[in-house]
Amino acid sequence: MDISSPYREGLPTTTKADRRWRSKPLPTSSKPSILLAFFSCVAWLYIAGRLWQDAENRNLLANLLKKNAEQRPKVLTVEDKLMVLGCKDLERRIVEAEMELTLAKSQGYIQNKLQQSGSSSGKRLLAVIGVYTGFGSRLKRNVFRGSWMPKGDALRKLEERGVVMRFVIGRSANRGDSLDRIIDEENQLTKDFLILEGHEEAQEELPKKAKFFFSTAIQNWDADFYVKVDDNIDLDLEGVIELLESRHGQDSAYIGCMKSGEVITEEGKPWYEPEWWKFGDEKSLSLKTYAHDDISVGSWMMGLQASYIDDSRLCCSNLRQDKVCSVA
Repeated sequence: MDISSPYREGLPTTTKADRRWRSKPLPTSSKPSILLAFFSCVAWLYIAGRLWQDAENRNLLANLLKKNAEQRPKVLTVEDKLMVLGCKDLERRIVEAEMELTLAKSQGYIQNKLQQSGSSSGKRLLAVIGVYTGFGSRLKRNVFRGSWMPKGDALRKLEERGVVMRFVIGRSANRGDSLDRIIDEENQLTKDFLILEGHEEAQEELPKKAKFFFSTAIQNWDADFYVKVDDNIDLDLEGVIELLESRHGQDSAYIGCMKSGEVITEEGKPWYEPEWWKFGDEKSLSLKTYAHDDISVGSWMMGLQASYIDDSRLCCSNLRQDKVCSVA
């Protein structure tokens, strides 16, 4: 048959080269896609596992925190801590006071207290006289004990008459030093001191000493009068007792050598008062201490609305013959 026949032109022809091409396998370009999909699946599984594990951990931690929050103590503020400390300190002091009270009762405290006040019958005293003294005044105290101030048995007999007399002194700035020990040793011999344990003995602390003296004396003795005397004053003791007996029964009496006049406002002058502006028109703060002890006591009496009694017999530097004190 003629290969150039027209009937063969429209039929497809297959050559040997075509048959070889069709017998080859498909191309491998899809393998990277499969690997990428595989690794993506692995990565997704890994991330999903981590997320699940993190969720479990968070849930576990939340439960632990909730449990610990219920068990742990409340966080205290500074105010709460101070309140707790204050309550503990107050509780400690109450326990100590109860123990001291029990001990005092077991030792006959009431009877000892009456003996200390100089009145075994429990009657009210006429006066408690406090003589202000200092660490360097032992020689002066010895002179007083031999003159107007009784000592030993005579001091106890005076207390039986209703008059208690004590040297008044505070403590050294260095607690327990030789100054304190000397006073303690002297007091063991004479038994005529009122030692203010809470007061520091110093010239500039005299106003506070007056406050400590009066509060301590009132706690220790029940009396009509509480008398403050400096250790540079000589007393006519019988004259003082007579003066006080004449005022017996007079309530809210503040007796002394009253000095009235302008308040010293100029610094450097005697009796200068730095807080001068608080005086006048009865201005006063109860138990406020000022620069001088006499001014402080006078201001306290103003706050208490006491009756001021100016008795010139108590002006120790005047020339009256019937005065009951003089400057030593």
